[in-house]
Amino acid sequence: MSEWLTAQEAMDRLRLKPQTLYAYVSRGRIEARDDPEDPRRRLYRRSDVAQLEQRKARGRRSAAIAEEAISFGEPVLASSITTITQGRLWYRGRDAAELARTARLEDVARLLWACGDARFPTLATPIAPGSGLQRLFGTIAARAATDPPSAGRTPRALYFEAASVLDALVDAVAGGPGEGPIHLRLGHGWGCDAAGCELIRRALVLLADHELNASTFAVRVAASTGASLAASVLAGLAALSGPLHGGMTLRVAGFLAETGRIGIEPAVRARLAQGAAPPGFGHPLYPDGDPRGAALLSAFELPDRLEETRRSTQALCGQPPNIDFALAALAERLSLPEDAPLQIFAAARCTGWIAHALEQIETGRLIRPRARYTGPEPAPV
Repeated sequence: MSEWLTAQEAMDRLRLKPQTLYAYVSRGRIEARDDPEDPRRRLYRRSDVAQLEQRKARGRRSAAIAEEAISFGEPVLASSITTITQGRLWYRGRDAAELARTARLEDVARLLWACGDARFPTLATPIAPGSGLQRLFGTIAARAATDPPSAGRTPRALYFEAASVLDALVDAVAGGPGEGPIHLRLGHGWGCDAAGCELIRRALVLLADHELNASTFAVRVAASTGASLAASVLAGLAALSGPLHGGMTLRVAGFLAETGRIGIEPAVRARLAQGAAPPGFGHPLYPDGDPRGAALLSAFELPDRLEETRRSTQALCGQPPNIDFALAALAERLSLPEDAPLQIFAAARCTGWIAHALEQIETGRLIRPRARYTGPEPAPV
């Protein structure tokens, strides 16, 4: 076997264009010489090409793994907060569905923040004007603009700030300052009775965290820069608002309205004909069904129309309802405002966001992934 390759052989093995091969030669990555049998041709050292081939193969595998990890793939960072295993959701080793039977969101916050039995005073925070979501974003944005960076501060100082950020967010959702358990403050703000407030409590606990979802990753990226807890929560709110995340409940509500207009089966079949599952059913991390959806739906009786929608849709698409369907159904059951599900989601998930921000701050590491460039080939240097 010759230790030299032709240009075509080298390009085929490395999957390169001619200009890139010449760039490797000019940078000393591949040794080249004239072909003694044809001075018009150049030859390229086989061992140099083989070494680059191995590096490119390793790079492709690593890149593929990293790219797949971004979408429900392999774990990309270590966390002791939440995991999804055995078809269940676990908060620091505690089954979230079991916690939802009796725990309050404040209890889960202390668990996720790992701050023990710390008690935090209720604080009065100025609330931004506007509707529920406007108040929510405006209040946290105002905090983000003035709160100090998180880097270099003690855990105790950050715990008290965490409690005040959560309290401000809850006040914004409830429409004003209040005291007492979070689920009562929210429920009373929407005119719910004791039974309705109890259902909101369950929903809050079930939604407190969900491992490294889109909004939580946004929070950790912000926190890794040393941003304040409020700024990190604001990053989470921005991601949560999208229709593929917290805004999914609005899509579920739209689907439910559609079933009322044209019938359940036609509405489901229309979605399936478009190659899309009906919103609110199935979850890629729970092949056997979302335990959060099951836990919330088990706590109240669905109105007849929603129960028929649940049964028929599950039968047609083969997927059980998830937490988005359960939350939309809860809002209809309690006659909550249209954006209430997203506000419940935000109030609950704020506890998990803060837990992840605190964990990220403790690492002292900046989250800075690399992009796999797919643009025009750079010119040879």
